[in-house]
Amino acid sequence: MNRLYAPHLADDILWDIIIIGGGATGLGTALDAASRGYKTLLVEQADFSKGTSSRSTKLVHGGVRYLAQGDIGLVKHALKERGLLQQNAKHLVSREKFLIPCYDWFSVVKYLTGLTVYDWLAGKYSFGKSKFFSKKATLTLMPGIKAKGLKGSIRYYDGKFDDARLAINIAQTAIEKGASLLNYTKVTGLLKSGDTVTGIETEDMITGSSAKYNGKIVVNATGVFVDDILHMNNPDTKKMVRPSQGIHIVLEKSFLNSESALMIPKTSDGRVLFAVPWHEHLLVGTTDTPLHEHSLEPRALKEEVDFIMDTAATYFRQKPTEKDILSVFSGLRPLAAPTNGDANSTKEISRDHRLLVSAKGLITITGGKWTTYRLMAEETVNLAITHAGLKAKKCVTQNLSIHGNTNHSDSSHLAIYGSDRIKIEALIKQNPDLEKPLHPAFPFMEAEVVWSARNEMAETVEDILSRRLRILFIDAQAAKDMAPRVAALLCEELSTDEKWEADQIETFNKLADGYLYRQSVK
Repeated sequence: MNRLYAPHLADDILWDIIIIGGGATGLGTALDAASRGYKTLLVEQADFSKGTSSRSTKLVHGGVRYLAQGDIGLVKHALKERGLLQQNAKHLVSREKFLIPCYDWFSVVKYLTGLTVYDWLAGKYSFGKSKFFSKKATLTLMPGIKAKGLKGSIRYYDGKFDDARLAINIAQTAIEKGASLLNYTKVTGLLKSGDTVTGIETEDMITGSSAKYNGKIVVNATGVFVDDILHMNNPDTKKMVRPSQGIHIVLEKSFLNSESALMIPKTSDGRVLFAVPWHEHLLVGTTDTPLHEHSLEPRALKEEVDFIMDTAATYFRQKPTEKDILSVFSGLRPLAAPTNGDANSTKEISRDHRLLVSAKGLITITGGKWTTYRLMAEETVNLAITHAGLKAKKCVTQNLSIHGNTNHSDSSHLAIYGSDRIKIEALIKQNPDLEKPLHPAFPFMEAEVVWSARNEMAETVEDILSRRLRILFIDAQAAKDMAPRVAALLCEELSTDEKWEADQIETFNKLADGYLYRQSVK
């Protein structure tokens, strides 16, 4: 495979910063480091954002729930970062209206007061003022909401985005700033000199080849896998992370028939639930289930799906059924492990990030959320500079435009590519056959597969259908239908053979079965 996105690799190079993990935090750290001028290498064991970072609720937000918990500092930082992210990636981050339905007048007062504070904390980064709407106005804005007992709703504003596509654009920006990025490259060991970590040993998961990379500092940004890296350094290290599973189901958008998102402020277990219009469908989630193990492909539990369905039925005019679920997917949050109290309660686990020096030459960053990825990266690089004795250079990412950054010009699905859209349209002009749709029910075209293979580091059918086009997360059966044509296009682009093509289809179909509700839940 031609890894054009790692142009600066050499056996004898000494990297300033080596980053393990290609999710939001790792990619953000690579961008921050490279944009300051440091020699930066990032390795990811699978595709970029394969894990948690592609499985969010698609919100760029300060965290209304955290405000209710009194974590003002976390909310204020997140609201500022929300504003910066919308500024730096306009093609992917948009303002979204959220409605909180109120079925008693006390709720109206409580939520309007709380969200007024939320707006105030945003300051100059505010997305708009919260407002009360009558029952009639609420039902006009969201016809699919249950009307019985409804007093009205509170509208507030937050952000919505496409997580996996933002990850790819951040990766592209990091490369443009001089970073080298390797996906499908797994760390198999740490290089050490005495008790100091001096680099990494890796295996290419596609070719099977091994390599060693030396660096002045290594950053462990592997999310729920941080303990695996820490144990490579010291097998007796106590666990730093406790995974918490969050699942989402995807339904037809017609269930709410609205351009606004629904926020259910208090579920039966005291949490919040969202129903968000996303890629012309409705994304509903999430759960919060503590687990004792982690994997790249976690599976939803039946009780989690039942919880979302039951909660939705309480607020939706039309009750969704199992046959309405187009896709179900799970993600694992890397929450800081509790040191005391109830180990099974995720309420006792910090939502904020943790950054520490794990050993000489090894920094670990974990926790946090997509909205604050840039701030986490800045803090990580600042610590790396101090710990590795690098020449201090100022962070420049607050106003650094992300690859593709441009305003939406229309409702075309190609708008999500931002400034790259014209290049995809140029591909179609060169070869009109590439305008063929991949599926009759979706607008995605063959040109997008070719573009992603050439320019977005896609290596597999899964990369295309899961994280470049997002079909697997929207409609798992449609993704299976598209797989053969995507495999054929990739086979030609990557100069592979018929066996590779057949293996890709088989592998993807097995994966996609895990997103079909009836076959996926435990």
